[in-house]
Amino acid sequence: MEEEPARPAAPAEPTAPEGHPPPETPASVEEAGTTRPRGRTTLLIGAATVLGLIAGACAGVLVQADREPTKLPPLSQTALAPSTGKAPKPLPADQDRQVRTEGDLRDLLLKKPRGAEEADWLKGSDGWMDLAGYAGTFGNPPSAYEALLRSEFRRAAVTAWEVDEAYTVEIRLIQYRQEEVLGATEANAENQYFATDVASEYFVAGDGDGDGDGDGDGGGDWSIPGTGDGRVFVRAEPERGLDGSQFPYRAEAHARRGDIAVEIWVSGAERIDKKMILGLAQRQMERL
Repeated sequence: MEEEPARPAAPAEPTAPEGHPPPETPASVEEAGTTRPRGRTTLLIGAATVLGLIAGACAGVLVQADREPTKLPPLSQTALAPSTGKAPKPLPADQDRQVRTEGDLRDLLLKKPRGAEEADWLKGSDGWMDLAGYAGTFGNPPSAYEALLRSEFRRAAVTAWEVDEAYTVEIRLIQYRQEEVLGATEANAENQYFATDVASEYFVAGDGDGDGDGDGDGGGDWSIPGTGDGRVFVRAEPERGLDGSQFPYRAEAHARRGDIAVEIWVSGAERIDKKMILGLAQRQMERL
């Protein structure tokens, strides 16, 4: 094997010539305290830069303040031709729906028919139902109270009567503000959904033609003419739990007109006639 070549020896430290002192090393310089302080120059440059920026900004503001404001160019717009002819006359109160619904809501309720007696629970009231009172008609009043607030409940008017101890009628007009949500539309849809879901077993049981669609003489649901999405619901069998009561049969109608949701509730000693509740619903909607 070839031998590894010998490494050259490190150069020896230079020796100072005779009569001259050896050169100073960096360590000896630092020890002597001759090193220059660091960072001071950078700080001075940064401070000068900031002062320069501030002075420039102030000078620019002073110069701009002495100048006249620059005028903006005129807005270009086509001249509008003046209208000709007379403005249309406002609708009379009997045709302006908003005028009617902004008045006393109780005046729009159906009047108690001749021979009927005012419902006992309504006697002494003024025909209004406040938010708490209306929420109390639901199965879960606290939850209904919160839902009505979200739906922008405004006010409710109510009337009720009893006819020959055969049936009772209650009509409610629920008005919503409808600023951010369509409260009347949502309430009508929810009422119809609940009526169909809960009472469907009563409809099919009494369906007169046996096809379960409510077209026969038994229970079912039908649209209210002239309302678009209004419907009546008639139960063919006594409501469960009310067999021993005076009025175990139920029927209801739900519709809407503008910001008002209409609810009609009928309870009878016998099955409610479809024509009777349809007639009530149509007459009530005509008053709106």
